[in-house]
Amino acid sequence: MTQAARQYLGIGKVAARSGFAVSAIRHYEDLGLVRSAGRSGHQRVFDRSVLRRLAFIAAARNVGLSLREIHKSLEGIPLDTAPTPADWHRISAPWKMKVDARIRELNTLRRSLDDCIGCGCLSMKTCAMLNPQDEAAAEGSGSRWVNAAMKE
Repeated sequence: MTQAARQYLGIGKVAARSGFAVSAIRHYEDLGLVRSAGRSGHQRVFDRSVLRRLAFIAAARNVGLSLREIHKSLEGIPLDTAPTPADWHRISAPWKMKVDARIRELNTLRRSLDDCIGCGCLSMKTCAMLNPQDEAAAEGSGSRWVNAAMKE
């Protein structure tokens, strides 16, 4: 596509369309996750493909990836190019394992909540939620870890 045929959007329009704050877009540019196409007047402008790239970043953040992990995932895809469907499938495959692990953790938490609600204990000595595997038993009875966490 020729430079003249490209459609550029101001950073405010990109923010409105993507749901990201202008400051976040600037931050992502500083980190090398997106790149502006230059300036029009005193305003940064972006190629329209940045919208798909920002949607990719939002999806990755929703999965729980750090910005460093997102940057690594986008390696090899030019900054002025949105990930293709093939890129998406290749990149997102390992994310499914991360999501599955989070689902397992949340299911464990849910079961622990059910146990905690039914337990009725007044001591955290053997609490599966706050004292897994009775790790604090040697420290005596009471909610020592909870109290310590509240002081921090």
